[in-house]
Parts: sequence; structure tokens; C-alpha cells
Amino acid sequence: MGTFVAAAKNTMLDALTITHISLHDGDPSTTGTNEISGGSPAYARKAATINAAAAGSRALNADVTFVVPASTTVKYVGYWTALTGGTFHGSDLVTNESYEGQGEYKVLASGTTLTISDPA
Repeated sequence: MGTFVAAAKNTMLDALTITHISLHDGDPSTTGTNEISGGSPAYARKAATINAAAAGSRALNADVTFVVPASTTVKYVGYWTALTGGTFHGSDLVTNESYEGQGEYKVLASGTTLTISDPA
């Protein structure tokens, strides 16, 4: 299997239309399953801006804050093309954070980057 130069990785990453981020309490697999729900105010996906690719990666432009329902554990962050429905593009495993009562979860721009890696 070959490797790609940064310009090729940038082209591939910039082709991804990611407009929203989601939270999941289990592995979203390849379809975006296990998205959390409920709460008052209710959990919802949040709009997100991903910067243009550079050096083979794309970074989240700004922090994104979610309302998380009580009795929920956040395990994954998902990447989508829409507020509801849409195309699921992938996910990141995050530290399990459990909420006894309703709370907030923040996806930090400083730690959220989409990358294309060369095969080992």
C-alpha cells in the first residue's frame, strides 16, 4: 500500500463536508448509532466549523458545548453533514465522562483534529 503526500491528504480531507458534531454513549460504528438523547433542554447535535486542511490534517475551529442528559456517559464524538439525519463521516473515542445530573460536555478545538495517516 502506498503513502500520500500532504497535498493529497489535504485534498481528501477538504472534500469531507462536516457541519455538525454529535455525542455517543457507545461505539457509533460506521452508521452513527448510539447517539445520546433526552434531557431538558434536550441534547442536540451542534454546528461546527472545521478549518481547511493543512499538513494532512483538519482542526476544529472553535470549542463546541453540548447539553448532556442525566444518567449519560459520553464515550464518542461523531462527525456529520447535518443537524438531523445526514451522512455520518466518522468518530473519535473520548474519555468516558459520566453525568449523574444534567451537565455540559465541551469538545475542545485544541484537541480535535481529523487526520489521514499512512499505513504502518
